[in-house]
Amino acid sequence: MLPLDPKADIGRRAWVTCPKCADSRGCESCEQGRSCSDHWRYLLSTTGSLLHLQCPSCTHVWAHETGFGATRSLWNRIAGGRPKR
Repeated sequence: MLPLDPKADIGRRAWVTCPKCADSRGCESCEQGRSCSDHWRYLLSTTGSLLHLQCPSCTHVWAHETGFGATRSLWNRIAGGRPKR
């Protein structure tokens, strides 16, 4: 299991299903698209419409394309990922 990212801050959260543990499955609030107090993810950073997240339950880190707001070009969405530091 990975440790929490140093940028993980409980004040920066997102409500997206974790692709690894799916701990929100069966939660009435999550299944209705509402935010709940149990199944949030750390929002590590954003690049346009791409969110970089970490699950507090299993510590899985992934990128989630929202397709909302300042979207990146199609090529950047396909070839992109977490920007290099």
